Amino acid sequence: MRITQTMLSNNMLNNLMNSQVKMDKYLEQLYTGKKISRPSDDPVIAMKGINYRAQLAQVEQFKRNTGEVNNWMDNSDAALDNATKAMHRLRDLAVKAGNAAYGDEELQSIKAEAEQIKLDLIDIANTKVNDKYIFNGTNTSEKPVVFEDGELNEINHTPVMIEVSNGTKIQANVDASEIFDQDLFDTIDHFIGLLDRDGTEGESFDIGNTLDSIDTQTADIINARADLGARMNRLELIESRLADQEIIATRTMSNNEDIDFEVAITNLITQESLHRAALSAGSRVIQPTLIDFLR
Repeated sequence: MRITQTMLSNNMLNNLMNSQVKMDKYLEQLYTGKKISRPSDDPVIAMKGINYRAQLAQVEQFKRNTGEVNNWMDNSDAALDNATKAMHRLRDLAVKAGNAAYGDEELQSIKAEAEQIKLDLIDIANTKVNDKYIFNGTNTSEKPVVFEDGELNEINHTPVMIEVSNGTKIQANVDASEIFDQDLFDTIDHFIGLLDRDGTEGESFDIGNTLDSIDTQTADIINARADLGARMNRLELIESRLADQEIIATRTMSNNEDIDFEVAITNLITQESLHRAALSAGSRVIQPTLIDFLR
């Protein structure tokens, strides 16, 4: 096979071009910090990267969902805490009202406070967060506690379920139909009605039954809060797992896509040295001309 000067020159130029392509690749890796800049550079890395990013995006969405659930639960827990305090205060008033030494003036003062407690419980039941009523199930646009002709309208008890992990949903709300029900307000109204009677008539104060009713309603609120607390604890465990999954997914994606800077710098320096050597060798391949001898 005959080797011509043109063939030598073309081969030299092709090799120099390939060397420059490699240098550009290593430079781009250093600029971007990524192993590839386009799928064609390495389809396997590109496909894995898509899957890892989808997994990370899913975890991030679940974390946003847990934030929404936390918002529901924290506000519900605070509201139930206030409701419990209100019921305890109502019980204290009932005990005071049973004191035979109290006259009409004292009983009217107790009545006034009891009426305010009732209004406060209605406000608690109608708690609104982010323009949503948190105690009316999935019907978050309407007040849960509304009276018509003295009767309480039915409260929506459909649970608000939010997905917080792959295939796992958790109830974010509290079933208020078992707390702020007709029995609760009937108990308060009955107590207020007793205070309108003559305090000297012992039989007019059915204080025992009144206290029992208040205790029963208070227990319902405490039980609902305990159930909520159990779900809050479960949510904390889910959040912990999501945090671990986010770390693992981020690390895996980084291992797949990100370069090792030490290796990349070493490759660039090595390729630069090879390129300089190729240029030096190439200068000897080019056939001398008459001009070279006239210098």
